Amino acid sequence: MTQNQNFIKDLIHQAKKAGATAADAVMLASTSVGVQVRNGQSEELERSETKTVGLRVFIDKRSATISTTDLHKDNIEKLVEQAISMAKILPEDPFSGLPEPSSKACIDPKELDLYDASERSTQEMLEQAKQTEAAALAVQGVSNSMGGSCGYSKNEMILANSNDFFGTYARTSHSLSACVLAGTGTDMQRDYDYHSTVHLKDLEDADAIGRSAGEKAVAKLNPKKPNTGILPVIFDPRVANSILGHLAGALNGYAIARGTSFLKNDMGNLIFPADITIIDQPYLIKGLASRPFDVEGLYPEELKLVDQGKIANWLLDSRTASQLGLVSNGHATRGPSSPPSPTTTNLYVMAGTQTPTELMADIKEGIYITEMIGSSVNMVTGDYSRGASGFMIRNGQLAEPVMEFTLASTLKEMFSQLHIANDLKFRYNTNSPTLRIDAMSVAGN
Repeated sequence: MTQNQNFIKDLIHQAKKAGATAADAVMLASTSVGVQVRNGQSEELERSETKTVGLRVFIDKRSATISTTDLHKDNIEKLVEQAISMAKILPEDPFSGLPEPSSKACIDPKELDLYDASERSTQEMLEQAKQTEAAALAVQGVSNSMGGSCGYSKNEMILANSNDFFGTYARTSHSLSACVLAGTGTDMQRDYDYHSTVHLKDLEDADAIGRSAGEKAVAKLNPKKPNTGILPVIFDPRVANSILGHLAGALNGYAIARGTSFLKNDMGNLIFPADITIIDQPYLIKGLASRPFDVEGLYPEELKLVDQGKIANWLLDSRTASQLGLVSNGHATRGPSSPPSPTTTNLYVMAGTQTPTELMADIKEGIYITEMIGSSVNMVTGDYSRGASGFMIRNGQLAEPVMEFTLASTLKEMFSQLHIANDLKFRYNTNSPTLRIDAMSVAGN
């Protein structure tokens, strides 16, 4: 057993010995390297290594959380003493406590394939960043660069609690990106492309990422403002995932328990069209947010948040589950210095049957959204208003670029009019195919 694992187990043992009725501890160890170039010259090189431990102790229904980066063994007693002292003076929380141990065995982290031993040298990362930027600058119409970047990270999590849970897993990440400008003077437009994977071999080609960033920027030149009106709207997958993010926020057990979600009374109700199913999948192989257990030592459940259009599950940790008279579905997350809260893992909407071209074929006039700007989304009422840019759709085809306009509706109205394409790809933590909403208010000219 490693020194880090012994440290975590000793923390739990000492906390119980000092009077805690229950305790858990998490260690997060991270190594990251990032390089950035601009116009072919190295501009930034960063490397960081961090290791932080968080201890949470319970004295009946009182609890306290404390964190440290001092991992010397003789610091354990001091850390435990401080946590116990804090817990004794904090108010009781009737919903606090460790969950009952999971009746299921945790999946072997190796089955999720979250760790890649490949690690590029700094020089290799610089060359990849330069190659990505060069491919973007080679696109005709690109006039300047905001940089090409290459990154790598390795993160390890160790968790133990007084219910005899002990688990550890590691995750790696490799990334490439480019951001460039097209045009000149006051008519310049910016765009980017980015890709991140668990395994280096799955990372997209540097030339493809750079070329995509350049082409996106050039396509936005000479934009106009659309006319104000009610129009059908198509969301590119790059921004469509934000709609799923709003749904996840509304189905978060914390918001449901507090009564601050516009979907708080809609469990079992048909909110989406009946052909839509939205899933949170913690066991996606090589998934960017996959995990074998949550931060409370529970086996996370694959959840259908929306099942054939109906709200089917909340996202729950043990505390919000207790408040709602339910059982945690293993979706707790936390940092070393904070208590657990519910969150998604790999969230996605199941793909439809139409291609993106077919999805917009009958639109005489509409808007194709490629970028969202700012946010005014009220999660209590579901009111939605966001700045956006993209392209006009005319007679089923993409037309001139448009920008400086606002989209408005309510999330419930948007959900009820949702249509989905078949181009689902897993590029982010939250993934969506191209989406269509039949009618939204557009405020432009």
